[in-house]
Amino acid sequence: MTTKTIKSTASAGSIIPVLLAVVLGLGIITVTGHVQASTLHDAAHDVRHATGFPCH
Repeated sequence: MTTKTIKSTASAGSIIPVLLAVVLGLGIITVTGHVQASTLHDAAHDVRHATGFPCH
């Protein structure tokens, strides 16, 4: 009986999307953490109306 060993390495092609997602996520958290609450509310409110969702 023989045992096969399979080596698994992460390629650069699979790491790049993960890094981009992390950078985007941290950017969103940073921006929303420093912006005024009323600005976020107004932006979300406008998007809801633009997409047809009622908000009131």
